[in-house]
Order: sequence, then C-alpha cells, then structure tokens
Amino acid sequence: MREYYFDNSATSNPKPQCIIEKVQKAIIELNGNPGRSGYKKAIKIDREIYNTRVKIAEFFNIKNPLQIAFTSNASESLNFAIKGAGFHDCHIITSVLEHNSVLRPLHYLEDEKNVTLSFLEPVDTTEELIKNLSSLLRKDTKAIVINHISNVTGYIYDIEAIGNFCKENNLLFIVDTSQSAGFADINVEKQNINILCFTGHKSLFGIQGTGGIYVEEGLVLNPLLEGGTGSFSKLPRQPKTMPELLECGTLNTPGILSLNAGIDFINSVGLNKIREHEYNLAKLFIDKISNLENIIIYGDKDKFRGPVVSINIEGITSSDFAAILNEEFNICTRSGFHCAPLAHKYLGTYDYGCVRFSFGYFNTEEEILYAADAIKEISEYILKEKF
Repeated sequence: MREYYFDNSATSNPKPQCIIEKVQKAIIELNGNPGRSGYKKAIKIDREIYNTRVKIAEFFNIKNPLQIAFTSNASESLNFAIKGAGFHDCHIITSVLEHNSVLRPLHYLEDEKNVTLSFLEPVDTTEELIKNLSSLLRKDTKAIVINHISNVTGYIYDIEAIGNFCKENNLLFIVDTSQSAGFADINVEKQNINILCFTGHKSLFGIQGTGGIYVEEGLVLNPLLEGGTGSFSKLPRQPKTMPELLECGTLNTPGILSLNAGIDFINSVGLNKIREHEYNLAKLFIDKISNLENIIIYGDKDKFRGPVVSINIEGITSSDFAAILNEEFNICTRSGFHCAPLAHKYLGTYDYGCVRFSFGYFNTEEEILYAADAIKEISEYILKEKF
C-alpha cells in the first residue's frame, strides 16, 4: 500500500536524488578525515566542506563563511548559543511556541545562572508584536531567543521586526530556524540576527545528524565541548576562533555534503516556488477539512503560515487518531506534544496533544485530498458512534 508522508517537520522525506548521490560519493570517494592530514584526498574533502560553508553563507547572507560551525542538529546549536553566551543574573525574552531545544537550555539558565524568563504570545500585527516586546523589556534584559516558525501551528514570527527591536535596545538576537530554513527568506544582515541556529535534515533536505550555527563576528561563545580540531594542536584549551571554537572532533562529512547538495537543490527549484507550493498544500488541506463539525484546527486558518497544520477530532485522543490514520490509511503524521509543552498550554491541548500534518516539497495535491477524505471518513464514523 502506498505511504502518505506528512511528517516533514520532523524530517523531510523523500530526499532528492542529488542528496543521495552526494552522500554516496562522500562515503565511497571522500572517505578520509578533513582538516587532519595533508594528502590529496583529505585536502579535497576540506575544500568540499569549505564550499558548503560558502553556500550556506550565501543562502543566509552571512558575510564570513568561517563564522559557520557544523553541528549534529539544531538542538546542539541552540545549546551552544544559549549556554555558551555567558548569560547570568539577567532577563531573557522568548515565546510560548518554543521547542524544548530552546526551552530546556533556557530553563537550565533559570535554574543555574539566576536568569528570569518572559514569554511572548502570537499576535496578528507587527505593531502588537513591538508593543508586547516593549512591555516585557527590562533594564536587565540581555537577549531575545525565538523560534522563527512554530513546529506545532506554523505561526511565523516577524524576525525582522524583532531583530530591529534587538538592535535598538542592544539585545542579543538568537533565532531557531529549524522549521523555516528552506521555506522562509532568512537574511542575517537585514534581520539583525546575531546567532542563527539551523538543522540540516528538514527543509534543507540534508540527512539526519546535520546542523549548524552562525555566530556574528565579534561574539565569542564558551564552548561546551573541547577536543581535537586538527589545528591549533599545541593550545591547551579549545581555540577561540570560529569555526574550530565549536567544531570538536571529526566532522560528519557525508552529512555536511548532503547539505551542500540540499542548498543546490533549493536554488535550482527556487525558494519562492518551494514556499508557494508548500503553503498552498497547507491552505488546500485546511479548506478541505475546516467544514467538518467535529474537527478542531489550531492556529489562524486564514493567515499565512508555515506548512504545518495541527488538528484534533472531538471524541478521540490524538494518539488514537494518528494510529487510525496510519493503520487504516497508511498516513504518517505525528501525534502528542511535539516537544513544545508551552505551545500546548497556550492552545489548550496540554492534556491530550494534537495530530500534526506537516507538508514538504514532494507532497502533491492528490495526497492532500486523500488525507482530507480519510479525515472526513474518520470524523463521520466518530459522529455516528457518538449518537
């Protein structure tokens, strides 16, 4: 039976053929250790990795590619950013829509470094956003840490407006782009982003175990890990220069080169085309299920959003709903809390979670219609059993 995959917020699937070929090449032809040796293969690998930094820098409008360090995922990047920036005895603003990759490092600061937190809620206009930020601002506020696009509702924070606010108030701006890199326009200069954290295996089409962090020149983080870098070997501690500061041990060459191919794929298709396609799928999905009387759709149904739609059916748990979708219709979704507990408190779903449909470039309108029909069938069955 054909599989219908709607869990792209967790990891994109399928991967483009060019990514598969690039990873295969990395394993077969470039299986050496970058930055550790002087033979031809090692130098070639090192150049390929640097070329990937350059492509990512161009993609995010980063001036210096060497300010990008590769990590295993966005969670690692966010830990480097939040725990490594030296925050203590201060105040940080974040939001109710954050993933635990942001929340848990922030709560660590709260518990261990005497940091207090304030939480933004979603608003309809930029004017309301700035008003709310101003109301939360304190004399000891040091940073804003924000999830660009919610992995639960697809809500998009106006990071340019927040970046300008940070610049005006001398705040550090840390952005989690796990759900937005490869969908939204991200420009660290225009949006005044000081630290950008990204994952590779979602909308950038890379393989799992890949990610990265951009740190603005002049900022020096305290490394959480120390070890081999292949350079500065006589130093007793981790080098203070990027990217070695945050790159400890052997790099994931196949993963990094999958990002290289992923950026090429996005550029060949066009970011605007990808965004339009994915948003239109989400809009079609909402249009097809919004008239079902026992369906609850979370987030503003009429506002532009990331390609994420979370729903529930009254009278059935989210876990049972997802299980029926998978067992009876071969539809892959994610149920539960999506590692975002405060988002579920905000939505009123903290006790039971919800079922998330997240769409990718390779999903089709035919698949959306199939999913909508499946939901309608389940919905009608639940209503029939209820009465």
